[in-house]
Amino acid sequence: MFQTHTMPEYLTSDAMTGRVVHCFSTRRGGVSTGYLSSLNLGIHRGDEWDNVYENYRRLGAAVGFAPEQTVFTRQTHTDIVARVGAANRGDGLFREVEPERDGICTNEPGVALVCFAADCTPILLHDPVRHAVAAVHAGWRGTAKGIAARCVELMTREFGSDPADLQAAIGPCIGPCCFETGPEVPEAMLAALGPEAAQFIQDRRGEQGEADKAFLDLKQLNALWLRRAGLRQIDISCDCTRCQPDRFWSHRFTGQARGSQAAVIMLKEPL
Repeated sequence: MFQTHTMPEYLTSDAMTGRVVHCFSTRRGGVSTGYLSSLNLGIHRGDEWDNVYENYRRLGAAVGFAPEQTVFTRQTHTDIVARVGAANRGDGLFREVEPERDGICTNEPGVALVCFAADCTPILLHDPVRHAVAAVHAGWRGTAKGIAARCVELMTREFGSDPADLQAAIGPCIGPCCFETGPEVPEAMLAALGPEAAQFIQDRRGEQGEADKAFLDLKQLNALWLRRAGLRQIDISCDCTRCQPDRFWSHRFTGQARGSQAAVIMLKEPL
């Protein structure tokens, strides 16, 4: 189950227990102005850097991390997942992220992993046994490529994680009510996941009454990847970003004139 906290407004998942802090941001409670009002966390959305920094400071003060501890993804809709650590703190907010990486993971405390979304699916993972965390951005291309499963594989390889121990939280993204696509998207999901994916794909008329439109449930498709990877603890947000444009950034609703949500997760220092 997801819980809402204010102010700034952010969501947390009850699935995340143990030595970890995390959040899924909304667009409420920051200092950005205009079409970026107000909790924009994207550094390349046309915002003033000081505004973005202050937004991270406010969110971090509420959640339990500092802007200086953050490590960003560099999202290009791949299935690339990389291990990062304390040496990477500041990547994204204070300097450019060089390598492509739609997912990042670490087993080092005090490293706040950050991925971004504005309709795509943000996924956070926590291993309370091996003490490791991950943040994953899954657009439809990344979902079809199985980036969530690739991240589980990397955590297993790098940290010795048992997938059955992992806690997963799938945050707000565009829902099956609004994620209308052409045939290429369901075709990609069915090719990757087989007939089991069909239950999360609905064929119906589009918004303008046109035929041959599909509506997909990206959250459940990513959960399917995670279950196949061996996860048993998966919490899924019920929120659709496009249905709530006053609360969430939605690329489908506003196009490029928008900010970005962030999903953040960090291991706390041991007592």
